[in-house]
Order: sequence, then structure tokens, then C-alpha cells
Amino acid sequence: MIETPMKKIRGNQVRPGNVILLDGKLFVVTKAQHTQPGKGGAYMQVELKGVKDGLKRRDRFQSSAEIEQAFIEEVTLQFLYMDQGKVVLMNKETFDQVSIDVDCLSASSDFLKDDMEVVVGFYDGEAISASLPSQVVLEVTQADPVTKGQTAASSYKPAQLENGMRVMVPPHIVEGDKVVVSTAECEYLERFKG
Repeated sequence: MIETPMKKIRGNQVRPGNVILLDGKLFVVTKAQHTQPGKGGAYMQVELKGVKDGLKRRDRFQSSAEIEQAFIEEVTLQFLYMDQGKVVLMNKETFDQVSIDVDCLSASSDFLKDDMEVVVGFYDGEAISASLPSQVVLEVTQADPVTKGQTAASSYKPAQLENGMRVMVPPHIVEGDKVVVSTAECEYLERFKG
């Protein structure tokens, strides 16, 4: 049973990113649209995603409805290592270690690097989400040679990164270069300038 005190908000105050409690389960609001029909009262049309199971659902909240908003404590932790489907992190201030399920990560665990900072969301002392940085710098370990006649504007070539992932990169990227990759889209963004 969920015991943490909740903040009550009105139906028209629900915003994307809010974590709310409905039917005894936690949901993240992914979309919210205020609607004022010609007849009847205004309402908020929302799309929700279950925190634990990832199931999506749609709901309507009347403007005057009271919704329970959960308090999520966000803590920045340092990545240590992987252990049997768990990600082991450490609080840099207290040196406490925390193990979370790899499913809590917002992006692929392939992006995790030693000492990387991960923002973990806790509810009632339990980790419910973990966010990696939006971009990471990785070294290209293998890149196909450039084919003569290719134009730089439209052609990309496959390259393998130090974490084993493959991404499409521009022809000027060669083995040994460091590149910036988006963790959300798993795409090349730019050559690292460092």
C-alpha cells in the first residue's frame, strides 16, 4: 500500500511530467490538453504511462476534480558496475550503494560508462526511474572507409562505437575519433570537440 502523503491538485493543474496516483498505481503524465467543449464543463484530456508496468492509458479530469500528485525525490548517483540485470550506483556524498533494475533506465544500458552520473527518481524509498545524460561521448572503434564519389551532405556510413553499438556517421569520421551520441535516439550528433 502506498503511504507517502500526496499533494492534491485540481484537474486543470495536471501537466506533462507530473507523477500522479490513480486506482492505487503511479502514472507519469505524458500529454495534457485543456478542452472547453461548447456544452458542459471544461476538462483536461491526459495521456498516462504506468511507472511500473509501462502501460498507457487516457483519462479525462474535470477542472474541479482533485488528483493526487506523488512526490518523487531525485538523487544524482554515480554508476559503478552492472550485476545480473541490476545497475549498481553510489551516492557520492554518503558512499551508500544502490542497486536498481536495468528496466528503470530511460535509455539503453549500453551507454553507461564508469563514473557516469545518473539521476534516479525515488518514491517511498524505491527507485522508479533513472535518467542518463542526454548525450555521451564515445570513441569510434571501427568505421568503413569512404567510397569515392560520395557527397558529404547526403551519405552516411556505419561505424561501431566502443560500447559495441553501431551508428551512422558522416564520411569524415574515422576509427579513433570521438563522437557525441544522443542517448534517446541512439544517433550521431557531432564530432567531439575536446
